[in-house]
Amino acid sequence: MQSLLVLGRQPALGLAELESLYGAAALRPVGKQAVVVDIDPCLLAFDRLGGATKFCKILTTLDTTHWGQIEKFLVGVAPGHSQTMPEGKMLLGLSVVGLDIGLRQLEATGLTIKKAVRKTGRSVRLVPNKAPELNSAQVIHNKLTGPNGWELVFIRDGNKTIVAQTVKVQDIESYTRRDRERPKRDTKVGMLPPKLAQILINLAVGRLPEDKLSSICEIPAGQPIPRPILGQTVLDPFCGTGVVLQEALLMGYDVAGTDLEPRMVEYTAKNLEWLSDMYGLEHKDYPLEVGDATSHKWSVIPDFVATETYLGRPFTEKPGPEILAQTAMECNLIIKKFLNNIGQQVPSGTRFCLAVPAWQTRPNQFKHLPLIDSLSDMGYNRMSFEHIADEDLIYYRADQIVARELIVITKR
Repeated sequence: MQSLLVLGRQPALGLAELESLYGAAALRPVGKQAVVVDIDPCLLAFDRLGGATKFCKILTTLDTTHWGQIEKFLVGVAPGHSQTMPEGKMLLGLSVVGLDIGLRQLEATGLTIKKAVRKTGRSVRLVPNKAPELNSAQVIHNKLTGPNGWELVFIRDGNKTIVAQTVKVQDIESYTRRDRERPKRDTKVGMLPPKLAQILINLAVGRLPEDKLSSICEIPAGQPIPRPILGQTVLDPFCGTGVVLQEALLMGYDVAGTDLEPRMVEYTAKNLEWLSDMYGLEHKDYPLEVGDATSHKWSVIPDFVATETYLGRPFTEKPGPEILAQTAMECNLIIKKFLNNIGQQVPSGTRFCLAVPAWQTRPNQFKHLPLIDSLSDMGYNRMSFEHIADEDLIYYRADQIVARELIVITKR
């Protein structure tokens, strides 16, 4: 029943996303980059996860982290496994997470396994490693999840090693298409990555009933989920060009959105129309309205709110203390007014995930919005996670000044 997921560039976000969807008890983090998920694999809706890059089935656990012993095990089992594959060339890839092994040693192991398999009469192609772990593009390009593919993933688990086989990887081509081929984009307002939008939605939604998860997982990978399966509405009050809404549609939700700028609402409408054509979705007049989130009266009562709020001015270099303080105060005021406004319009228990600004003042040190410490006074409860600290839920790059801090709250 257990599966293993390899997490993305910022594993804390992926772990929080999984905890939100499946509960803390179903998860066991393995090192910093992976997690064992103890649920029926048929209920693990990998295609709707933004924070996990590989979905693997666990083959075995070895009572060692010594690479020589791991290699000996592989040489013993690989020839027999190769005989269970369809005819044709075997495609072999090796990925290592958390184990101290160099690329030359990893390549040598691959060649040793290749030699052992070829003795059975089978042709083998070894995928070369540019890093200890093969990335999604390499797995896809080399067809390592196909019938003749075999990517083995080795994860250090304390003084043991988990051996797993990759079943799926993120569909990076689809993400790229949804990010770069949309007809309306605006780099000046920031570019919310579709993967991050998925994480926001999953953090806002929380756990799905098992019957709905089962229905979702029956849909082939890459196909949109019919919205009647879920019958719930995600609202984005700062919709921008509509990235959150497009991902919510593909995940099976109805959507509603508002933005202060008429141009952004027009962009969202055009992008959702484009998405519907691309994925064969039913064309609908989604509730998209021009409105100031600090005072707007929404025509739809949402089930969930997922949004990237106002992030303030972009900075290409570190601002002075006065400018940073002024920017933080401006963002804080707008977001506080928004929460006070929408809090009067949604029922108790409504769950939100907000991406709010945080400013990187030193490497991995951040200035946070003051309102985060006063959410309770505003009528909201902040949700915390068992496996992840609140301060780790920040999406950023090392050279980025304005980061996105994710906060999950419920209306009291």
